[in-house]
Amino acid sequence: MAKQKLPFKNFDWTAHLAYAVGLLTTDGNLSPDGRHIHFRSNDIDLIETFKDCLNIKNKAGVSFNKGLLKNPSYKVQFGNVQLYRWLQTIGLQPNKTYTIAEVKVPDEYFRDFLRGHLDGDGSVIFYQDNYNFYKGRNYSNSRLYVYFISASEKHIRWLHAKVTTLAGIKTALIKNAPQDKNRVPMWVIKIAKKSSLKLLPWIYYQDALPTLARKRATAMQGINAIAQEKRKTYNKIVAT
Repeated sequence: MAKQKLPFKNFDWTAHLAYAVGLLTTDGNLSPDGRHIHFRSNDIDLIETFKDCLNIKNKAGVSFNKGLLKNPSYKVQFGNVQLYRWLQTIGLQPNKTYTIAEVKVPDEYFRDFLRGHLDGDGSVIFYQDNYNFYKGRNYSNSRLYVYFISASEKHIRWLHAKVTTLAGIKTALIKNAPQDKNRVPMWVIKIAKKSSLKLLPWIYYQDALPTLARKRATAMQGINAIAQEKRKTYNKIVAT
């Protein structure tokens, strides 16, 4: 007898599920076999967080780039037909890198999805800029940026619109042309200091959240350093 097909299951959205979907959107993959789901990362902590979010017990595999004994890559693979089919209904597909568009995440959980997207392929950058000179004086300025990237124009334009609307911030959408004519352009959402100060507390809205600890630490370091900065005082000139 043929094996009976499992019925379709509609998964209820939670903060943990939305975060895991964000990770799958960036660094995950649906196998063409219609059953298996893969997630890969250079951070073993992120692999474990992903497993916890989906209650996966599978052991993570490890490989080394080009046979070198550094920069290991970790991967977890598991089979779940019902989750696989559900992920397809919200916008994920096999070989999605260049074709993914909208991911149907409820607005209520978008910031959790966005945090997963950030931990997957995005970055938080904070540093002190000590190279601005004015009349022989050296001014130190804190720089804080958040970046989201994608090889799919449809996806990055959708993400850009959602971030701008739901977080209420200004962002820049940048197209980086490839140096190799055989490659596709990379699309970048760049969020500068003022908007980053609004976005980051929005996505890190409480302590107990699934996240990549080192990225959150960089974000908090930047937010705290900027909060302690003293604004320069200026004398108001009154015309007489």
